Amino acid sequence: MMQQIYPSVEHPYTFELNKDFNFSAAHYIPAPEAGKCMRTHGHTYFVNLTIGGDALDDTGFLINFSHLKALIHDQFDHYLLNDLPMFEGKSPSTEVVAQTIYDIVADHLKDLPHAPKCLQVFLRETPSSYVVYRPKRTKEHM
Repeated sequence: MMQQIYPSVEHPYTFELNKDFNFSAAHYIPAPEAGKCMRTHGHTYFVNLTIGGDALDDTGFLINFSHLKALIHDQFDHYLLNDLPMFEGKSPSTEVVAQTIYDIVADHLKDLPHAPKCLQVFLRETPSSYVVYRPKRTKEHM
């Protein structure tokens, strides 16, 4: 994977973890204004997850890198995103996929006793196009 510089997110946490990985998937955008993206096509998506926290688990991790990859890679790699239940009734645009990745990771982290938080999802769809998803900052996200 190529070295990338990601937009940083300001946060109050002692630790910040970033995990890069990729998955290959196809999708189509079911709307005439999507132009040629209405046709089924594929991407190798590159993901960067930013996790923050003040405490580590018993192993000394904010979260195990392999757990983060498994949460997303196993659910998305080599699928037609439009067919996945999590996108039922939604168009799997890069923005929606980034938000869905955030929701999956945040849901997993909320059950961990040391309370790490997902701060940002960076999702690159092509070499020249990416989306950054960050929830609005509320006390729940701090």
